[in-house]
Amino acid sequence: MIELIGAMTALVTPMKNGTVDHETYAKLIKRQIDNGIDIVVPVGTTGESATLTHEEHRACIETAVRVCKGTNTKVLAGAGSNATAEAVDLAKFAQEAGADAILAVTPYYNKPSQEGLYQHYKAIAQAVNIPVMLYNVPGRTAVDMVADTVIRLFDDFKNITAIKEATGSMERCVELLSLRPELIVISGDDAINYPLMANGAKGTISVTANLLPNMIADVVHKALDGDFLGSKKVNDELYQITSAMFCESNPIPVKASMSLAGLMPTLEYRLPLVNPDASSIETLKTAMSNYKIAE
Repeated sequence: MIELIGAMTALVTPMKNGTVDHETYAKLIKRQIDNGIDIVVPVGTTGESATLTHEEHRACIETAVRVCKGTNTKVLAGAGSNATAEAVDLAKFAQEAGADAILAVTPYYNKPSQEGLYQHYKAIAQAVNIPVMLYNVPGRTAVDMVADTVIRLFDDFKNITAIKEATGSMERCVELLSLRPELIVISGDDAINYPLMANGAKGTISVTANLLPNMIADVVHKALDGDFLGSKKVNDELYQITSAMFCESNPIPVKASMSLAGLMPTLEYRLPLVNPDASSIETLKTAMSNYKIAE
């Protein structure tokens, strides 16, 4: 099984005339590969997975696998759902399509108990052989997977190897690693990528990396190499843009920034997401003016 560490990008899903623009999607993934990203993450929250059809979701995974084939960049496929059977089906598909691992968000809206979360992930882990990364983001799902549940899953299923922690809590990272130092904790909040890695996290799944993959890769690779002062310097340099990326709900700002940078020919969202307002556009333009955006 691959080790789920390094700089990872939560890919946006470009759209054109209401459908997924796979030509642009492939170009964006190649840009990630060329700029040092270790793992791409199709169809997560940033990829608008909640509003894609099952066919679109599967096609995005297939595109990512195709573009990354023969490179050093791996595919961590989003395979989350608020219905366990649906999450299991997506996980099986991702494995069959050639994804290297899957990212499974906690079931949203349902608000399951901790036992419900355990049974949900048990079903997913037993359905596939590839690594499973848990994804805890209570601000989007209305349920928090507590440390005891994470450790129980990690202990019980050998292919549950990692967690994307997007609680924004430094203490949660410290708690998890104090209980199981071998658990791979991945940052899910760009602003605190460096602090989490200084406390033992092994990488990030980044929104900002869509725009600045080379800089996010620099933050992560420096920290993994033990250059924490260098990592902090780059992380601090990124703060203005990482803050701007959340001036509205993700992925509204990051897709707008990609369009402003000329990286996507069209700017479309899937309803109920809509274009950012004028003040948000100005916030993004001001922030972007301070960075050199690689091609």
